[in-house]
Amino acid sequence: MSQSRHVPVMLQRCLDLLAPALQEPGAVVVDCTLGLGGHSEALLERFPGARLVALDRDKEALRLSGERLAPYGGRATLVHAVYDELPDVLDRLGVPRVQGVLFDLGVSSMQLDEADRGFAYAQDAPLDMRMDQSTGMSAAEVLNTYPPGELVRILRAYGEEKQAKRIVSAVVREREKEPFTNSARLVELIRAALPQAAKRTGGNPAKRTFQALRIEVNGELSVLERAIPAAVESLAVGGRIAVLSYHSLEDRLVKQVFAAGAANTAPPGLPVVPEQYAPRLKLLTRGAELPTEEEIAENRRAAPARLRGAERIRESLG
Repeated sequence: MSQSRHVPVMLQRCLDLLAPALQEPGAVVVDCTLGLGGHSEALLERFPGARLVALDRDKEALRLSGERLAPYGGRATLVHAVYDELPDVLDRLGVPRVQGVLFDLGVSSMQLDEADRGFAYAQDAPLDMRMDQSTGMSAAEVLNTYPPGELVRILRAYGEEKQAKRIVSAVVREREKEPFTNSARLVELIRAALPQAAKRTGGNPAKRTFQALRIEVNGELSVLERAIPAAVESLAVGGRIAVLSYHSLEDRLVKQVFAAGAANTAPPGLPVVPEQYAPRLKLLTRGAELPTEEEIAENRRAAPARLRGAERIRESLG
């Protein structure tokens, strides 16, 4: 597998956002989504005094990035964990506060490129989609066992699929004849179920359904809802967090957490704002930053990326 394909998305911008917090020797930075280690390697390279803690739920990703980061020796600690487990991981490592946190919420390039994991709709593969294949339900089990109403809800909420009802009624009809096992059959079914007009817009018509199944199978949004506030909590004052998301649901969630942290929560009319109501975060990006056209030309996976950053400006009280 060539490393050149895995250009980490918006890498320079992520490093620049985190830089002011990572200059001091002994600073700890957490890569919550290690993947193939592209962002982690760049963090270790650019901040020679920093220590890295990196998490991934995918054992194969940990093995491969472990080889890549081996030259950095004891500066890198790799942990098999889902990113909402960050507080426990830091606790076990005896790290009370960190100076930087990075999330890159895209599916790891490796998972998309490995045919037998069933993430990609462009090639036939078993419908699995679990990032950690040792646990949980596969995408095939979701398709074959969920009640129709639940499937419609998932496709609408997580895939923003307007044709959810049509797709699900086709799935239900087909699964009674024979359970789903492979991605090609699902792609075929979606193509057949969609009206002509819907097929003409927005790339592969199966894309939204596959996204929805992936989010459901890995519990991604519920994990993220716990993980982003926990990561903000783990920051020392002056510490910074950068989050790259790839669809509007993730981005909205990050935006809400950051906005709540940056809000003044004092009741109206107070002449002086007591400290417990003052913002805990300062936003470092105006809205979400987008990749440049050059970057998208170089790496098509960067196209939907949205980057948000924030800095911890005071301790939580109470």
